Amino acid sequence: MRRIYEPADLLEAELLLAMLASEGITAHLSGRHLLGAVGELPVSGLLGLQVADTQAERAQQLITGYNAAQPLAYEPPPDFSGELLC
Repeated sequence: MRRIYEPADLLEAELLLAMLASEGITAHLSGRHLLGAVGELPVSGLLGLQVADTQAERAQQLITGYNAAQPLAYEPPPDFSGELLC
């Protein structure tokens, strides 16, 4: 297994695990259980996503795409004033 990414926090780690799983890539999150000891351990570098060597390149491409994504442009919601919405 190869460590391919250090998520910023547990939320990002879980999001990436789900994204990789949806693409058929089995990933393991190391360091999940160390987060409770943050007062005693360094704050960064605890979490790491690991995948099989054969899936590492594809997983890194997906994570690079995730990091490069931009939010959609804001579109105000349609004005439904005066209409009853059920």
